[in-house]
Amino acid sequence: MSARNDRNRQHLVGRVADALRARIDAKPAAGNARARHQRGGLDLRKRLLIVAGVLGLGSLALVVRAFNVQVVNSDFYLQQGQARSLREIPIPTSRGMITDRNGEPLAVSTPVESVWGNPKELLENPARIPELARALDVPVDVLTRKLTQRSSKEFLYLKRRISPEQARRILAHDIPGVFSQREFRRFYPQGEAMAHVLGFTNVDDRGQEGLELSFDHILSGKPGSKRVIRDGQGRIVESVDLIKPAEPGHDLTLTIDRRIQFLAYRELRNQMVKTGASSGSAVVLDIATGEVLAMVNLPSYNPNAVAMGNIDAHRNRAVTDVFEPGSTMKPITVAAALNARIVTPDTRVDLNPGWMALDRKYTVRDHNNYGVQTVTGIITKSSNIGAAKLAARMDDKYFYEFIRRFGYGQKPESGFPGESAGVLAPPSRWSGTTKATMSYGYGLSATPLQIAMVYASLGNGGKLITPTFVKGERHEPRQALDPQVAHEVMRMMQTVTETGGTATQAAILGYHVAGKTGTARKFSETGGYTRRYLSYFAGVVPVQNPRFSMVVVVNDPDPERGYFGGLVSAPVFRNVMDGALRLMDVPPDDIDTWMAAQAKTQHTNELRGEEGPVLPDASAATPLADATLPAPVGAPTAGGTQ
Repeated sequence: MSARNDRNRQHLVGRVADALRARIDAKPAAGNARARHQRGGLDLRKRLLIVAGVLGLGSLALVVRAFNVQVVNSDFYLQQGQARSLREIPIPTSRGMITDRNGEPLAVSTPVESVWGNPKELLENPARIPELARALDVPVDVLTRKLTQRSSKEFLYLKRRISPEQARRILAHDIPGVFSQREFRRFYPQGEAMAHVLGFTNVDDRGQEGLELSFDHILSGKPGSKRVIRDGQGRIVESVDLIKPAEPGHDLTLTIDRRIQFLAYRELRNQMVKTGASSGSAVVLDIATGEVLAMVNLPSYNPNAVAMGNIDAHRNRAVTDVFEPGSTMKPITVAAALNARIVTPDTRVDLNPGWMALDRKYTVRDHNNYGVQTVTGIITKSSNIGAAKLAARMDDKYFYEFIRRFGYGQKPESGFPGESAGVLAPPSRWSGTTKATMSYGYGLSATPLQIAMVYASLGNGGKLITPTFVKGERHEPRQALDPQVAHEVMRMMQTVTETGGTATQAAILGYHVAGKTGTARKFSETGGYTRRYLSYFAGVVPVQNPRFSMVVVVNDPDPERGYFGGLVSAPVFRNVMDGALRLMDVPPDDIDTWMAAQAKTQHTNELRGEEGPVLPDASAATPLADATLPAPVGAPTAGGTQ
């Protein structure tokens, strides 16, 4: 029993000892746990402070940045934003309208559309380029090449000045980077008949020829501009501000009469077809004002489709091309002799034997031997010998200055671009035969407009007026000739269109016509004269109260069909002036002839059983042939012109 007790005691002691050891071992572990807990709590607070600090600094940075963007550098960032969305675009304006003297439109601007694209955006969508090419009706490779060449640009015209309907069809494809804008295109209702006077404009609606060029500063408007906001697709979503309003161009009223212009164009065209001529010009002036009522040239071109025509046809030959005036110069030679008082209209001049040697090389000839003629007869018969003999009696300097007084050798100053001054050499450059050949229209040159000016001055009592194309513009006349001498020359030229004259086909029933024919050989580029001709008629109507001056020049008619001025150019004058006199309500100055012709026609009709008077055709008379023309230089003879 004692032994069992000992074992129990030992077991109890062991258990106590184990409990003590466990307790001892447990105390350090708990301390370590508390230490670890204390350390863990300290790290968390620090971390929270760090996070809060970082967030605070970030917020401060954002505030500072916002202040910098919104306040300090606001202008810079505003500009950057606007550069990406705000655009300044032009406001197109229309060009001023051109009308004739009666307000009929001759040139108007119509609204059109131009399609443009952004090459950068289009190249980002290469799959749509073939579709765009089909819509534009251009080859794909051509369009691709254009876009590639301008890949760094943001603007490229794809198709300009097309109808709004065409533009809508292209835009209907909704291809990114394709847009349209409004422009204006020039339209010329009269087409070829008015082409040389008006000229035309280019694709930017700027004048290139004619009066469109001369008065471009008046006709051109001033485009405006406005600010708009575009979206990412380039579409305008809002108009922000009007920077400058558009100012349309000013209208221009011309002196041209559309009806007379068409008459001149039609008659000149018909005569060129009839005679096989290569070109022709006609000018009609109002004698009292110098206003250009008509100016036509053939061949012409369509100003509505300039690219389709011949560039050479753009030239206004009536003001740019110079020709030797031929026998249209003879009235000026006679006027110079009358003004110098060396002859009178009735002074007799011996023209026998029908030719006259100037020197060993040159001989002047008339068409026939006219024997002895008065000074008036020199003009009636268009005698070269008579003109040369009158010139020989005048001083060289006087003759030169007299001719120059009428504007020869000087620009007309009408305001038309490209005017030619012609050629009038001073006496210091004359040869032994110069003055004689100048007396009947060789050795000097002039434009049709200059010749029309000269004849207008004869009909205006010797007053030379600068021609004008603008209605209401007036120039002070300059007295180039004594009024009495001008009146005498007019009476002499009247005989040219009457029986026995060289231009009976220029006669107009009911009106007295004063004029002069001319048929000049064309100068050769290699020297001398060719067998090609210029056919002239210059005239004034009516004689008693002159209203119109007209010059007709037909270049290079077929000699086999006739080439004399009285046959080729005089009928054009008659037909145009006959219509113009009636259109402008000019009263007849030859009532007796009118009444006699009417009575004769009525009597003839009564014999035929017809009722009512029918006026006769004034073109029924047969003209006399023109005088013999000069032979080419170097030949034994050199005749004159008519």
